[in-house]
Amino acid sequence: MKCRTQKQSQSIPEELRYTFKDFNLEFPDDDSCLEHVKEERWPNGVARCSKCKQDRKHHRVSGRTAYACGYCGTHIYPLAGTIFEKSSTSLRTWFYAMYLMGSTRCGISAKQIQRETGVTYKTAWRMFKQIRQLLSEDDLRLEGPTVEMDETYMGGVRKYGTGRPMRGDKKKTPVAAIVERKGRIVAKAVPDVKGSTLLGMIHDHVTPDSTIYTDELNAYHGIRSMKRSDGLTSAGYRHRTINHSSKVYVRGNVHTNTIEGFWSLLKRGINGVYHSVSPKYLQGYLDEYSFRYNHRDEGNLIFKSILARVSELAN
Repeated sequence: MKCRTQKQSQSIPEELRYTFKDFNLEFPDDDSCLEHVKEERWPNGVARCSKCKQDRKHHRVSGRTAYACGYCGTHIYPLAGTIFEKSSTSLRTWFYAMYLMGSTRCGISAKQIQRETGVTYKTAWRMFKQIRQLLSEDDLRLEGPTVEMDETYMGGVRKYGTGRPMRGDKKKTPVAAIVERKGRIVAKAVPDVKGSTLLGMIHDHVTPDSTIYTDELNAYHGIRSMKRSDGLTSAGYRHRTINHSSKVYVRGNVHTNTIEGFWSLLKRGINGVYHSVSPKYLQGYLDEYSFRYNHRDEGNLIFKSILARVSELAN
């Protein structure tokens, strides 16, 4: 009896697919990458000439990463002020690293870039570190009206039993996150999970009058705002709690399942790909996973969003 296999359909809509073949066609060499950066910063090569004091058309200078004013010859440099400036690494290798980072859910290791491109591990690690700096959305404002907030702990070895680390267990780094249901997320490595710390994060990223769903952590109820201690309500938010310690995880629409899903993705990725992350660099990894989560509806075109950040953040 013949066994027939069912053809698996693509989970990504056709308009959001961007394959490795597409990448190779669009960016076959360093020149095509440079041209893309130039077009992102100065469409059609029209830029302000520092000498002419006017917007002028600029043309590529052969053998250099520069474009010259068509009138006076003054140069502009598309890579100036970007993460590519003064880098001896091939521009296409940079683009390929961004492509891989945007094409995976769980992350990509510097070792893999080293194996695939031939750069040193030190170079690969530095590239990823600088790419992650592009992905920070520190000023992101969550519009709600319904958000979930939770905290977890990363790294180290638990000193006392299970659950939240106890006093004296300083090897783990606390992380707090706020997520819109069916929306975006903000994740931060924080010094502690005291009420004042959590309220500061809420003020920075959540619009007033939003409904915030949390677990039973006392800090959410003991947050002090204007000398009152009635928790998030006194700070201008509606607060709903689910009691995990009583093994209650869903009560109607009261739950923190959305953010628990993000924690699962984050921890599987870090444990499986990076194995361990030091507190010093943890925020960069949180930014990477948060950026991919926030742009998950873009399919493989997340790569283009990462690439766009280069020009957006150029000096």
